[in-house]
Amino acid sequence: MTKEEIKKELRQRLRDTYALELEDAGPVELFYSLGGLVKAVSNEKWQKTWKNYLTEGQKQVYYFSIEFLPGKLLKSNLLNLGILDEVRTTLADINVDLEELANVEKDMALGNGGLGRLASCFMDSIASCGLPGNGNGIRYDYGLFKQQFMDGYQVELPDEWLKRGNVWEIRRESKACDVHLFGNVYMKRLANGKLEPVEENQTTVRAVPYDTGMIGYQNGIVNTMRLWSVEIPVSEEAKYHNLGERRTIEDLTAVLYPDDSQESGRLVRLAQEYFFVSAGIQSIIRYYKKLNLPWHSLSEKIAIHINDTHPAMCVPELMRVLMDENGLNWEFAWDITVKVLSYTNHTIMAEALEKWPVYLMKRVVPRIYQIIEEIDRRYVMSMQGIHPQDLIQRTRLLQNDQIYMAHLAIIGSHSTNGVAKIHSDLLKTIVLHDFYVVYPERFNNKTNGIAERRWMQLANEPLSDVMDELITDSWRKAPQNLKLLMNYQNDEIALKKLREAKLVKKEELASYILETTGIQVSPNAIFDVQIKRLHAYKRQLMNLLHILKLYFDIKDNPEIDLTPRVFIFGAKAAPSYSYAKSIIKVINEAADMINNDASLQDKIKVVFLPNYNVSLAEKIIPAADVSEQISLASKEASGTSNMKLMLNGAVTIATLDGANIEIKDAVGDDNIYIFGLTEKEVYNYYENQDYSSQKIYDEDEELQRILDAFIDGTIPNIEFEGQEIYDSLLKFNDEYFLLRDFHDYARAQEQIDHDYKDAVLWQKKSLANIANAGGFSADETVKAYAEDIWQIEPIFAHTEKEGTTNGSHPF
Repeated sequence: MTKEEIKKELRQRLRDTYALELEDAGPVELFYSLGGLVKAVSNEKWQKTWKNYLTEGQKQVYYFSIEFLPGKLLKSNLLNLGILDEVRTTLADINVDLEELANVEKDMALGNGGLGRLASCFMDSIASCGLPGNGNGIRYDYGLFKQQFMDGYQVELPDEWLKRGNVWEIRRESKACDVHLFGNVYMKRLANGKLEPVEENQTTVRAVPYDTGMIGYQNGIVNTMRLWSVEIPVSEEAKYHNLGERRTIEDLTAVLYPDDSQESGRLVRLAQEYFFVSAGIQSIIRYYKKLNLPWHSLSEKIAIHINDTHPAMCVPELMRVLMDENGLNWEFAWDITVKVLSYTNHTIMAEALEKWPVYLMKRVVPRIYQIIEEIDRRYVMSMQGIHPQDLIQRTRLLQNDQIYMAHLAIIGSHSTNGVAKIHSDLLKTIVLHDFYVVYPERFNNKTNGIAERRWMQLANEPLSDVMDELITDSWRKAPQNLKLLMNYQNDEIALKKLREAKLVKKEELASYILETTGIQVSPNAIFDVQIKRLHAYKRQLMNLLHILKLYFDIKDNPEIDLTPRVFIFGAKAAPSYSYAKSIIKVINEAADMINNDASLQDKIKVVFLPNYNVSLAEKIIPAADVSEQISLASKEASGTSNMKLMLNGAVTIATLDGANIEIKDAVGDDNIYIFGLTEKEVYNYYENQDYSSQKIYDEDEELQRILDAFIDGTIPNIEFEGQEIYDSLLKFNDEYFLLRDFHDYARAQEQIDHDYKDAVLWQKKSLANIANAGGFSADETVKAYAEDIWQIEPIFAHTEKEGTTNGSHPF
């Protein structure tokens, strides 16, 4: 589009929608008008994409995830359509700042952390690689929550992201379907001897899809992210006599991860998982039936991916639809199901592998429970005489009146992958070893990746411009070409340009910190960043222990030669996770103590930025000097913030956990700071049961002083929380080995302080990280999924071909 075309379209949309002239419109009207213009451009490509997939008979993947975390889409869509610069300069001609319009847009409240952001990076990459792929999730009214701090405590507020509507979505009422919950079911024998399920007293809800176009990077491809919203069917409205009864239905898509500390929350959470699984499976089968192909070809046209255990009910739901609604027998339906489905495991931690009580599954989805029970029975029978009885019992679905959802996903699919090399190895050797014995051919690794388009091209334009100048813009479509930057590792001018680009983003972040928190920080200090979900295993607490060490060091020796450092946190704690919320409180109180102590001479500052989300990450990550990836070895499946920070030139301090190991292999030992126990050493402690945090404490005066600060009044206003943390580390034996790793962590931090003083040395380390980040592109990850698991192929050559479809949407 030319500048004049953009102006003309904007002017017309403002007149038609708001009865305003271009010169009179404010940021809100301009944003929605520009969004409508962008959507009109992409909708044409979207329609052609559907037609081409159908004309070419493309096999498609459907990526089921309870979380998607796209962030804001205006600039991303402009970039991917190839019109970002044109729109920016056009707006500048009429004295409008594109950034002001981008700020109008709300982050889509559809996820929480790494799981949802990975799903969104994958949606971007699947489209950008020309692959036929669709997302399937939930259109949450409020997402997780909007985080604020009051007196240092996390407070959860509703995130009203849909208050002004969502310019990017299309409601497709014609594609709605009914989902049945609760009631009871029994099997009725027919005259031909077959059994047929009879369901009674069900609650029927309407699943209405809202589709958002996922625009590929300058390739003409637009895929679909389908999010389901719940409504009460017209035929059922008479059953609901008051707002409270209606609310119980509407709660199904109100919030992400309803509080499961109480029975009512667990019920909603399970119903929510089934709701989006059932709606997605029904819509896929409805589409497939329009192709008029035999059932045995289903796996040749459809791949369904289970992202973590939340969508594990895809297994029994696909069986239900094939058998109950389409008349297939069990054996035929099961063969199809296993061929169609694949599963990604995202955790090593046993408590994160979902389990549901049998009684709750029976109550919420009785027919699904029957199918799960039969899967379990047949699995046990099929393994008799092949594997030992104890192994069979350990791998079955039903154990101790619970349903093991990871077992369901593994048994009911043809592929199980981990998300980093160490993670996949641990799945095979420890966490899911029994299943690896049963199904060795199903296990594989797909290391996570990130979309460099968002995390450098959009989030860090100063650095992107330096890349274009030094290595040309080829890296924008081929991230592996970032490797060419290694040619400049001894070029002082290039290193200076990289340092200047970093300083621009640090200055911007410093301004944001001052504006939002009132805390003044120096852009010349080390920006030390830990941004991720708040969980004990991620060890934000160890970061705090080190901060307290530095605090005491400065108090003892005000003249200490310490490079000024700003410690930046961003994290939400689950509403029911009281220990994590206590850590937030303690960090905030320690920050208040440190930031207001003039005797520290601004050598350390601590900033906890509230409401961490994609947009905030886009501000923090380009400004970071140090990337904190300090989880206990063997606990983090992969991590993706490590990759985003690396891409933007931050140097990592890390344990040998998750993808940190692969980052170390990529950048070399000199360009990363490794510390702490290894995975083998951690498991040795587990096996020998000889870890004693009390012994470490008793023999270490420095740790005594740091830990005592939680209970002796040094840190104010934490009487309860300080005691809770103190007890967790000593009375309950320090579950994540913070005390064991502390001194090695402090040693690595001292080395960082030393190396940062040498500006050239530090910039070389930063350059090496940027140059080697291309290997962690989500483009490469989804290509591996496409080839090894989904068996789908790109369609670049046909993006402009017209084709005919009879108007059928591929979903």
